[in-house]
Amino acid sequence: MKNISSVALVLFFTLLVVPFVSYFFGTALGTLEWETLKTLIIITSIAIAYSFIVGELTNNNSQVDKLWSILPIAYVWIVAYYGDFTPRLVLMAVLASIWGIRLTTNFALKGAYQWRFWEGEEDYRWKVLREKPEFKPRWKWTLFNLLFICFYQQALILLFTLPSVVALQHNDTGLTVFDYVVAALMLFFIMYETLADIQHWNFQSQKWKKIHAGEALSGDYKKGFLDKGLWAYSRHPNYFAEQSIWICFYLFSVVASGEWINWSIAGCLLLLVLFRGSSDFGEMLSASKYPEYKTYQQKVPRFIPFMKS
Repeated sequence: MKNISSVALVLFFTLLVVPFVSYFFGTALGTLEWETLKTLIIITSIAIAYSFIVGELTNNNSQVDKLWSILPIAYVWIVAYYGDFTPRLVLMAVLASIWGIRLTTNFALKGAYQWRFWEGEEDYRWKVLREKPEFKPRWKWTLFNLLFICFYQQALILLFTLPSVVALQHNDTGLTVFDYVVAALMLFFIMYETLADIQHWNFQSQKWKKIHAGEALSGDYKKGFLDKGLWAYSRHPNYFAEQSIWICFYLFSVVASGEWINWSIAGCLLLLVLFRGSSDFGEMLSASKYPEYKTYQQKVPRFIPFMKS
């Protein structure tokens, strides 16, 4: 619990500090940008309340997960609307849509969405955390659900889409060759993440098919985890790609503003912090289940291929 609490405190602290500090970098927001931001904040507030109330009533705390790939599409298209659908904003919105549709489809295949919208597959990590004695009495989990699962993550979803607002600030600058380079990079990482997810889906599907059929597991399936394909070069190729996607998205604001550091950098920085903490917890669980996982950790980088981490 001490480790979990420490990670949660660090994440919450960075959420408060990083956006505040980064606000002083770059061009100040104008009237149009503030009006746009207020609309996005209202939607985020509704999403926080929805995720918290439904999660508490149903004991399914993956309500934010269901919105993670949907809200960014809405946010960026709303910004594009406020910017009269200029080419750069439309390009950013289209790329966010491609990312979101792909991720939503991948999540749907795992059973996350049901006709009863409050049901669906819950992230196994929430189940593990919720059952820990440190989260008893119930109010402790409720507080964690409100502050971290709902508020922090919903705020983060908004933050990593805000480079679109910087592009709105500089709406009079036309598309350049650098926009197309950034777009190509973002598409590359979307395809990279897609391949990583397909490889993981195929492995897990076959493993559980054998388990449900009562077959004895052998080879890689007996090992329990995937270490082939992209997973031979990175323990979390999907996380690596996801972080890279939103760093690329931030680069659109750099191209638009001409400023390497502007206030919208907070989102991608906080995403890096979140994935570090999330991977720490996931790897702790994997190492406890699979004897060979610690050897895998020593041989294969966490995120960036060929770079020890």
